[in-house]
Amino acid sequence: MQVLDRRKALSIHPLWRLGFRPFFLGGCLFALFAVPLWLAALSGWLGEWHPAGGWLVWHRHELLFGFAMAIVAGFLLSAVQTWTGRPGLHGRPLLLLAGVWLLARLAWLSDLPLAWLSVLELAFPLAMAAVMARTLWLVRQKRNYPVVALLLLLAAVDGLSLVGLANADEGLQRQAVLAGVWLVAAMMGLIGGRVIPFFTQRGLGRVNAVQPWPWLDWLLLLGSVAVAVLHVVGLALQAGGMYGMLFALLTLGHGLRLWRWYEAGVWRVPLLWSLHLAYAWLALACLGMALWHFGLLSGQSQALHALTVGAMGGLILAMIARVSLGHTGRMLTPPKGLNLAFILLHLGALSRVGLIEIWPFWGLWLAAACWALAFALFVWRYGPMLCSARVDGHPG
Repeated sequence: MQVLDRRKALSIHPLWRLGFRPFFLGGCLFALFAVPLWLAALSGWLGEWHPAGGWLVWHRHELLFGFAMAIVAGFLLSAVQTWTGRPGLHGRPLLLLAGVWLLARLAWLSDLPLAWLSVLELAFPLAMAAVMARTLWLVRQKRNYPVVALLLLLAAVDGLSLVGLANADEGLQRQAVLAGVWLVAAMMGLIGGRVIPFFTQRGLGRVNAVQPWPWLDWLLLLGSVAVAVLHVVGLALQAGGMYGMLFALLTLGHGLRLWRWYEAGVWRVPLLWSLHLAYAWLALACLGMALWHFGLLSGQSQALHALTVGAMGGLILAMIARVSLGHTGRMLTPPKGLNLAFILLHLGALSRVGLIEIWPFWGLWLAAACWALAFALFVWRYGPMLCSARVDGHPG
């Protein structure tokens, strides 16, 4: 595999040697402050200050296109080096890409004209798609072309959300963001379907990993993309049995995957149970959506937050905890405090999905506190390793 030579690597600050470093750290710092900021706004503590479109629009957009997309970028920019054998983005190009992401986050909180906000916002996912497409094309790695397609679709729905913002059409903006959420769910299913059985095999010392079923992989990928399309056109926001069947199929597919991957030993390994539990939230979110479409659940909110807090937040925290250890040359044993972070994240998801129905105020604040503390623990324990050279002396 082609990697940076040692001399060139040593001339670059460790933070800019591979994409997981700035984007995992920046994304988690953003997550740490974004949810408390949202609750402060919701409580009326921020006075007249409000971002473009208002705080609800900001909350919907930024937890997806700000936080989740940063983590997606960090993972893909690092994984593509392993996939293709070519050096990942590093040095000034990586610094520039991270700067575009950061400027877009600041622009949303400022009074920057919408045209400039749109340029900064869309530059990031389009640049990501271009980098991934070029690297994959150079080695003709067709297996990962769907990743580029998903990035382009995410850029498209991000653009649609900006159209909604420009026209003061909150309904369109919401449809676009929800479409983006399900596109990320598609990516979670695509990447999770590859790495979770592999990580489980390695973590438990098994000889072979559970082999994928390609038909199931394609079913889940295309099903999630179909859900995203239904959100774009507004049909998924209308209860209906046909849509309920689609979500029921996704529930069965994700549940079948979990059943095939599961071994009792995962509960002894925090880096494994955290992954499996996060993926279970994805199946639960699909089940919740199916129940809503069948008229058995009063609203979509709980299913949506099972997806965004439990599945997306949980899978992100578990993945970056493991990937960061591997890419910094460390043993795959999380540092002290990360087990608590995993527990807090899932406790927060339970609070946001369940407790909030009983005690709305305390459920919401407990969920926010657990989320913020979980990512604070990651930043505290992993920040120093992300900003320092690999412990094994390997460049990267």
